[in-house]
Amino acid sequence: MIDLYYWPTPNGHKITLLLEETGLAYNVKPVDIGAGAQFEPAFLAISPNNRMPAIVDHAPADGGPPVSVFESAAILRYLADKTGRFGGRGLRGRVEVDQWLAWQVGGQGPMTGQYGHFNVYAPEKIPYAINRYTREVHRLLGVMERRLADRPFLAGNEYSIADMAAYPWINPYTTAPVGLEPYPAVRRWHAGIAARSATQRAYAWNQRIERKPMDAAQRAVLFGTAKPSAK
Repeated sequence: MIDLYYWPTPNGHKITLLLEETGLAYNVKPVDIGAGAQFEPAFLAISPNNRMPAIVDHAPADGGPPVSVFESAAILRYLADKTGRFGGRGLRGRVEVDQWLAWQVGGQGPMTGQYGHFNVYAPEKIPYAINRYTREVHRLLGVMERRLADRPFLAGNEYSIADMAAYPWINPYTTAPVGLEPYPAVRRWHAGIAARSATQRAYAWNQRIERKPMDAAQRAVLFGTAKPSAK
């Protein structure tokens, strides 16, 4: 059994996508980031960067004590290795997957997150920041478009953890949508993943977890402009 410390955000969705594809048994432990649950000592013992997702595998492959893993890319690679699926076949297949997984966690995810922050959440509109991250999101979409123009998935012919990492970060902000009209290959790729039954099961957690609107104080803690209250 896998304990998944989760909240329905793009990074959280990455892990449910893989778990649903593999059929591994998992138990969701909600981490309400609006309420500051990511700062609780018990969670920090698993995820010292006070970010979710994180997992605890109670049946690791070596038969030893439970293994905890934090950071989405590390979790995806760990679970791909555990199941022998979606991680790339052989040396070259693994390299293809890992370099696109690194591209996602080092570029597409953070840049899209900054786009969302300055367009949706920032208390003041800063044109330089909005323009900077809008351009960067479109640059990265252009990278994806060229990559997907002649292959079905980021790492080649097989669906992989690289795709699962990138998929949730395509247009995650409904109040600040990015126009995808210039990117037909990205739209084709995105629609194909959306149609998978495992994707639909993974995203069902959006409705299964109750979320309350954040107040100004909670948002300040989430974005690091205020310290969390002592627990």
